[in-house]
Amino acid sequence: MFLKEESLDLGNTFFKHLPTPSFMTDNKGKIVWCSQEAVKQLGYSINDLQDMDVPFFTDYTQGHITANWETILQTEDPFEISPVVLYSKDRIAIKTSIVAKSFSWQDTRYVLFQIKTDTKDLMEASSFHELQLIKKGLSNSYMIVYIDPEGLIMHANDKFLKKSAWTPKRIVGKSFWQLLPDTPEHMAIGNQIITRLRDGKVFQGSVEKITKDGTTFWVNLLAIPVHNTQNNTPYFLLLEDEITEKKLMQTKLEQIAYVDTETGLLSRHRLEEVVNEYINEKKSFSFVFIGIDQFYTLKEIFNDQTETKMLNEFTKRLKIYFEDSIIARSGRDDFAIVTPLSDWYIQGFANYLKQNPIYLDSKIIPITVSGAITRYPEDQQSYLHLLKATTNTIQKVKLEGGSMIATLSKSDHSKLSRKVQIEKRLLEALNHRDLHVMFLPQQDVKTGAITSVEALVRWEDSVLGTVSPEELIPIAEETGLINEIGQFMLEKSCEQAAIWAQKGMPIKVSFNSSIREFRDKNMVKTIRKVLEKYKCSPELIQIEFTEKFALEAEAEKAIVQQIQKLQQDGIVFVLDDFGTGYASLRYLQMLPIGKLKIDKSFINSVTKQEKLEKLVQGLVQFGQSLDLQVVAEGVESAEQFALLKRVGCDAVQGYYISPPISAEEVEKML
Repeated sequence: MFLKEESLDLGNTFFKHLPTPSFMTDNKGKIVWCSQEAVKQLGYSINDLQDMDVPFFTDYTQGHITANWETILQTEDPFEISPVVLYSKDRIAIKTSIVAKSFSWQDTRYVLFQIKTDTKDLMEASSFHELQLIKKGLSNSYMIVYIDPEGLIMHANDKFLKKSAWTPKRIVGKSFWQLLPDTPEHMAIGNQIITRLRDGKVFQGSVEKITKDGTTFWVNLLAIPVHNTQNNTPYFLLLEDEITEKKLMQTKLEQIAYVDTETGLLSRHRLEEVVNEYINEKKSFSFVFIGIDQFYTLKEIFNDQTETKMLNEFTKRLKIYFEDSIIARSGRDDFAIVTPLSDWYIQGFANYLKQNPIYLDSKIIPITVSGAITRYPEDQQSYLHLLKATTNTIQKVKLEGGSMIATLSKSDHSKLSRKVQIEKRLLEALNHRDLHVMFLPQQDVKTGAITSVEALVRWEDSVLGTVSPEELIPIAEETGLINEIGQFMLEKSCEQAAIWAQKGMPIKVSFNSSIREFRDKNMVKTIRKVLEKYKCSPELIQIEFTEKFALEAEAEKAIVQQIQKLQQDGIVFVLDDFGTGYASLRYLQMLPIGKLKIDKSFINSVTKQEKLEKLVQGLVQFGQSLDLQVVAEGVESAEQFALLKRVGCDAVQGYYISPPISAEEVEKML
């Protein structure tokens, strides 16, 4: 879209009066603006150039720019091409040079091209008269200051003088740094601005400034390095738009966001910032999480007004006991403390509450607390992990009855740290294809033939070592990466099933799926696409899911429909871990299940308990009465195998048949 004068706002008013012929393109190289001087010199009209590729470049120049386009876009350093030949609309050759400089304005990336030339006309166009045009175009709307490369003020417009209370006589020759508050932080900002300008780069951002009498005000600053081609001297142009009211409103909103209005404590948003500041400064501290026990029971006993008084009285005791510590309210009845105090002192807060009870209407409120302590850097090293550790600890405390402030053991922290590492490295493992697949053979009880295998994900990590599926899958579900693992297993299962079929060994391959994957409305398309990719017959694929999956799926029509479509294609659905889930069996009616697997917990002691033997026999008969193939998991002995054969089980899997093995080892068993 071609930028009209009124739409360019600050940018248009400035670029319109550049002292050299100039034009501007978007990030795709389409012209979006052209100065009047460029139109005049090159003979094109605005309509000729609107949304066009640059027509006056030679093929060589265009090729050179195209080859360096990404570099031009990604840096604000000037990119000069010299010499170049441009062609006017009348095909007159103009020998010149071009400087390209990219910048961002209103969240859009543009490239400004300035055409340099030594002709008399263009020298005149870069005269002081052109600078006067800039001032005239901008002075009504923006504060303008010109400074030299040393940071000394050369000129300021009336709008700036009125705001800053300086006079023209007093401002000229003053240092740019005198316009900023006299603090190390503001001096550093001033140095940053001047350094960028001296390097030929644009600075844009909000800056705090001061008037002559020291009153602060805020501006949006656009600082631009300008090169005077007439006398070959640089200067810097500062365009400022006052935003003091906006900044004050932002500060007020931050105060609202950062302070809990009911208790006056920090909010959880500010808490996170404080913790991250401490971590960046390498400060050691304890992160303490405290919750009021039975809060909602207490709340039901008292009215809302009494509840507020109770919270305020509790807050007072927190402030007194944890003096000079950072205290925040992280929930309705939850509080967090960042403190250098020792564990024994922190844990003493529970007794302090007993010794200093809360009275409301002359009655003691029976308040106790459950709490958790996590230390930085000994226990955890980030805000998120500190929060996770304290959450885990407080859950453990409440399960044990509450009324205490505890820490996780070294072993617990070690487990949590490993979990954090797994979360961190899992995405890398998926990106680098570090996961691999092993296959657990399944044997037909009557014939002894291997009729199918279950594909199992395995992960050997250089840092973590072996990551078991019991560790991997729950974390993948928590982090939302279960879909990526599911896609990986789908691909590997179809690929291997197709390879075996091509070798004349058409055995079925099963893999586990999750409810989250089937909530993707494109799951059917995804599976069909992978089957087609590997030329794999659907009849060779089995998808396993748990009773929990089945119960959730039956309540979601879209999932049921997807499962039915895949079953019609020839895919078999297997109910895994049967007997350990839910009492309702309605899902067996709703879902097209073709096989069920008796959980290994029933098989472990099946030969030692008569009751278990009868239960397993009942499960086998139940499954077969529904025309389902029944498989027993976790078979580890000849005695178990013989019993399962006797009760009529169709197939078995487990270490008695084979542990998980590679595809090559499976082929040796066939």
